[in-house]
Amino acid sequence: MENISSRSEIQGAKPSQQDKTVQEIIIFSTGGTIDKIYNEGTGNLENRGPIIERQLLDLLRLPYSKLDLIPIMSKDSLYMDQNDRVKILETIKFHQPRAVPMIVLHGTDTMEHTARYCQENLANLRSPVIFTGAMKPFGFSDSDAIQNVTEALIAAKLLNPGVYISFHSRIFDAMHVRKNKDIMTFESHNSFPTEKASEHL
Repeated sequence: MENISSRSEIQGAKPSQQDKTVQEIIIFSTGGTIDKIYNEGTGNLENRGPIIERQLLDLLRLPYSKLDLIPIMSKDSLYMDQNDRVKILETIKFHQPRAVPMIVLHGTDTMEHTARYCQENLANLRSPVIFTGAMKPFGFSDSDAIQNVTEALIAAKLLNPGVYISFHSRIFDAMHVRKNKDIMTFESHNSFPTEKASEHL
């Protein structure tokens, strides 16, 4: 499993090691709309690697957060398959012994399925696992990327262990959430899935 982890990047100031207010948070990037950039050659939006590492975090002041940025893949979530979800799950499991909050940047089209799959297959969580993403790429002037990442960072320090989706100022349990394409956000739903998420993938 050693190849799962990758180079870590530390964002923000470097407080004293004695400063107990500094919270370590792992951020996994998997692609999705939040990471898409414009390809001038083709005129298409494409996933080419984690934009959060290159640009997004430079806009945030995080003196009380120590971030470990770990890319898992760079993929539109519409094209994710069961193997991709297993890879995300196994990466989370690999880092579980660190007992620190985790944020998963994920495409919105299948985010609920991956989050639910992880909740069904993660046991003895000691910290929250929070999925988030964006409806519009970070590079767009009206993107919701900064809002959603900022809110996920705050939620990571406040939530109890479990799997959640953080989106547009709301927190959802992974088992009771769905994307509403009409209003372009996520919403709660009361019906508990009668079949495991893995059976729909």
